[in-house]
Parts: sequence; C-alpha cells; structure tokens
Amino acid sequence: MTRGGREKDRIDPERKCIATGESQPKAGLIRFCLGPDGQLVPDILGRLPGRGVYVSADRDALEKAAKKNLFSRALRQPVKLPEGLADLVERLQAARVVELLSMARKAGDAVMGYEKVKDWLAKGTAATLIQASDGSERGKTKLHAPDGGNGFIGCLSAGEIGLAFGRERAIHAALAAGGLRTRVVEEAARLAGLRQQTDGQSGGTPAMKDT
Repeated sequence: MTRGGREKDRIDPERKCIATGESQPKAGLIRFCLGPDGQLVPDILGRLPGRGVYVSADRDALEKAAKKNLFSRALRQPVKLPEGLADLVERLQAARVVELLSMARKAGDAVMGYEKVKDWLAKGTAATLIQASDGSERGKTKLHAPDGGNGFIGCLSAGEIGLAFGRERAIHAALAAGGLRTRVVEEAARLAGLRQQTDGQSGGTPAMKDT
C-alpha cells in the first residue's frame, strides 16, 4: 500500500513534493494554489483552478516548505502564507475525513458503537475498523481490525468520529467494503501524516464510551 492508502495496483498520477523532492502518488500529497490576492490556499479536494504545487501529507514537510519559502520558489512569485499553515491544513483535512465518513454513514456503509461494530466484524461486513485516538486503550483492544490492507483508522478523535454520526463522541466505528471506504481510508492516511501518526494511532486523554 502506498502513502495515502491506495492499493498498489491502482493507477495514480505522481507529483513531486516541493519539500522532499520525492515523487509519489497524488493520494499522499496536499495540493496548494494561489488565490487572487496571492494568498496560498490549501486545495484539499484538488479541484481549484490554476497552477498547483504539492507537499507530502506530513507535518514536517509542510513546516519545512513554509519556513524555507519553498512555495514562492515553486510558484515563482511572492506568496502570502496563512498564519499557522500546518494547523490550518490539518483542520481542513480532518473536516474532509469527517465529511466522507458522514456520507458513508448516510449511505449505510458505516456504523458506530461497540456492539454494532462488533457484530459487523463477526459477520465479515466490516472492512475497516475505526477507533478514536483518545479512546480507552483497554476498550479498544477488545476489537480487532480485519485482516488485509486498509483495515484500521486510528487518527480521528472521539469527537470527530461522533460528529460524523451526529453524536457527541464515538470510540468505535466501522466501514463496509466498497462505497466510500477507499476515499475515507485515503484521506485518513493523509490526516495521520499531518498528525504525525505513522501507525494511525496516538495517545491522549481517554474518551471512555460512545455517547
């Protein structure tokens, strides 16, 4: 599996990261372009018009690009950077993952709550297990991700998972195969890189139960 969660046999155009100089599939990169006022705009969806430049979905790479004025060099003109660029990109990326997960839920391809997730895992319906990064480690170990690639997402907080399901918070969720699963996994992989979670997990104050 490549950065960004795509399967190896899927064709994905490559672009070069202006911070690392490495080329990789677009799924693992964040696109940026210029607004009319010369302000740098994170193009999370990759659809904005105009020339774009790419940075790996990695906080260190993003901070390097901002600190060393690499955006101006790549775009060959002065560029105004938003304050707290890395934090802004992370927030936008998190919102994108939550949006896609909410869409999967509305399509019937995602469930939340320990018992529902456990049932999906037992029946083989769940293709990806999602668990809150700030959830109780003891509680999370009771469920095991499906075998194979893209089987686990652990970069979302309990509040973010809950938001996707219209709840205050949620610790456990699951995605069925097909539908929006690949897109959710890809965008979550970008978010994990921006949050410097190479294994998709992190610690934090335990969020305890789904509510």
